[in-house]
Amino acid sequence: MRRRAVLGAALALPLLSAGCAGDDDALTFFFQARPEEARVRRTIIEEFRKRRPEIRIRTIVSGPDPLQQMLTYCAGGRCPDVLMAWELLYAGLAERGVLLDLRTLLDRDPGHAEALRGDGFPVLYDTFTYQGGQYALPEQWSGVFLYYNRELCARAGVRPPGRWDAPWTFDEFLDATEALTHRDERWGFVDAWVPYFSAACFGMNNGAPWFVPPVSPTRANLADPRFAAGFQFYADLAVRHRVAPRPVDQQSMSAPDLFRNGRAAMALGGHWLYSEFAGDDRDIDLTVLPVGPHGGPGAITDVGCTGLAIAADSPRIEQAWEFVKFATGPEGQAIVARSGLFVPVLRSAMASPGFAEAHRDVENLSVLTEGPNHSRPLPITPAWGKVSALLERGGNRVLRGAARASSLDPAEIDEILGQQ
Repeated sequence: MRRRAVLGAALALPLLSAGCAGDDDALTFFFQARPEEARVRRTIIEEFRKRRPEIRIRTIVSGPDPLQQMLTYCAGGRCPDVLMAWELLYAGLAERGVLLDLRTLLDRDPGHAEALRGDGFPVLYDTFTYQGGQYALPEQWSGVFLYYNRELCARAGVRPPGRWDAPWTFDEFLDATEALTHRDERWGFVDAWVPYFSAACFGMNNGAPWFVPPVSPTRANLADPRFAAGFQFYADLAVRHRVAPRPVDQQSMSAPDLFRNGRAAMALGGHWLYSEFAGDDRDIDLTVLPVGPHGGPGAITDVGCTGLAIAADSPRIEQAWEFVKFATGPEGQAIVARSGLFVPVLRSAMASPGFAEAHRDVENLSVLTEGPNHSRPLPITPAWGKVSALLERGGNRVLRGAARASSLDPAEIDEILGQQ
């Protein structure tokens, strides 16, 4: 939910109101998107309409809090038929009975189910499997990785790796950021994601998962020395080594703007940033996250996947299923591949000329095409709201330099998870 800039609330509310009033025969599709992303989704809808003109679709564009809006609509008996699903949020909706378990529909269409599984990535489908139910089908992968400025790296003699299975080490990454940092001129590294999420990815790349198990977790792994060391390494980039800005250093310019303006040589983020960076004059490429001494053999990232779900009480389940099949299947994924705004979830779409053309300036395309194979899900639990508040509070103390990662105590989080 926090990965992308969204349409402002003033724009979103009229769209939401229009989407839930009148025209009762139309299929309603609820999603969150920036304007250019919304255009891609509408392209998919238009292609679907050509094939199934009898199924009309009305879009409902979310404001900044899609979970609360979905809960409000569904509690009032006006749940959209098709809903965008986020890896961190869907479990709460599934627990409340808002989302339809798609297994019945998949079992009824075994050929399609087998084709999706054979052409897709198991980790993406498993991300939306909760307590034995399949509550969404993946529609796009984003993950997180590193963007880098080719010119600045070449000038500093830095050669970032281009494959997940041949990553750099923590020490090599630190050496690179130090070589790329010029005081009062340029940072070696900036974070354009959520800092405590990023720090957790560094922890996972030092050989320890964030939560055990990642789906329906029973405990947080904050006290594992490997996880704490990776988390601390990330924090030290700013508070100790000064190769990355602290929050106080970023008051006048965002992380994406620092990278875009040449004030940072590398930026951590997901594919949602590609369209912002690719249109600039900067010569950019992609590289993978570094691996700590206890991690490997390859680097890993988070799943960063969204999916499409169907409301359990939808009166148009059959029509909704036809649209979800199209959008997550070969035809819809081909449109995703050509757009350059998303990474498709089918191998065939990733291997298509359209995907390569949309990323023609990227030499290290395997960072995207192999990303799903190296993805690990963030914690999937209906208690995520409570858990995230505790994680952010404790994690931000470490990121400010007010505490060490070894002091993080998972007891409160484990107690919450134990109540689920």
